[in-house]
Amino acid sequence: MVAAARRRVPLRQVARRFHVALATVQFWMRRAGCGSPDQVDWSDRPRGPRRPSNRFDRHLEDLVLSLRRHLHDASDLGECGAAAIRRELVSRGLTRVPSLRTIGRILLRRGALDGRRRQRRPPPPRGWYLPDLARGEAELDAFDAVEGLVIQGGTQVEVLNAVSLHGGLVESWPGRPMTAKMAVKSLIAHWRRFGLPTYGQFDNDTRFQGAHQFPDTVGRISRLCLSLGVTPVFTPPRETGFQAAIEAYNGLWQAKVWARFHHDSLPDLQTVSKRYVKAHRRRSAARIEAAPPRRPFPKDWRLNLQTPLRGKIIYLRRTTDDGSVELLGHRFLVDPQWPHRLVRAEVDLDAGVIRFFALRRRDPSHQPLLREVKHVLPNRRFMG
Repeated sequence: MVAAARRRVPLRQVARRFHVALATVQFWMRRAGCGSPDQVDWSDRPRGPRRPSNRFDRHLEDLVLSLRRHLHDASDLGECGAAAIRRELVSRGLTRVPSLRTIGRILLRRGALDGRRRQRRPPPPRGWYLPDLARGEAELDAFDAVEGLVIQGGTQVEVLNAVSLHGGLVESWPGRPMTAKMAVKSLIAHWRRFGLPTYGQFDNDTRFQGAHQFPDTVGRISRLCLSLGVTPVFTPPRETGFQAAIEAYNGLWQAKVWARFHHDSLPDLQTVSKRYVKAHRRRSAARIEAAPPRRPFPKDWRLNLQTPLRGKIIYLRRTTDDGSVELLGHRFLVDPQWPHRLVRAEVDLDAGVIRFFALRRRDPSHQPLLREVKHVLPNRRFMG
């Protein structure tokens, strides 16, 4: 580039030839000057002096490192971080004491930091808390309600949403404020059309789980699931991750249906929602087809809420500081050596026992049995 310019080629033509700006050609011409090319320093370097003016001397950096070693070995507190080093420098009466951030940069530049970076582990498989679900041998339908929606004019709306874990099969029922009876009708219609999953997952809303003020309460939704051979699963209160699939669909529905259009009435909202659900299923057709198979809905089945309870109910819970959990209105001691940890409580209604299994996201395949407790639910009439 410099050689071409010295042959009296116009600088703009040189810049076009080498695909650079005119200022770049001018910069290297000033760098070359009148000297021969073999005597010019062609190495690129930033502007300014070789050593920043605000950088501390080498001997001060060495002093910081020696103080760190001294504090680590001889300090009564055993503290050797940037704050402790700066306190020691101030106590020695130095006229120019570096700031905490500068000391930290010195330690980082000289490789004297012993802190450990957070180790990022891969996430557990989808449905890791249920072994057959994690292996892809079973399907789970998650349900949740979106509340607090109001159509202009004062019409209150709630939406019951559903999504399958492996297949991504979605459904939405926007309507008036939801009750347990309305949810039961929606679930029956959904499962009649698409078949029965192995699990049905819910949060701890009383409309799903049943009343909380009475012990050993099994709600309407749970009785529906048990009568159809679907295992109800209730997620831990105030825990993230277990409802991630349905929460993601809740947000998607609100963004693509509720907030995207102006809805004059509830029927208009239901029409738009049906179009969106239909389009979502078309897009996810391959995933739905590859999901674990569903059981056919029984032809002559009728809902009888007074039928004796059979099957299994699963509660996901986190233990307290003494290793106990609360479920079904009772407090059960699981394991004092397992405090503040996740457990899967399987209420076996046929055997009259509750089995508690340890859960760890770090090792999702290892779920040992912690304890087995005898507990028989009273055979009383459902009054819900």
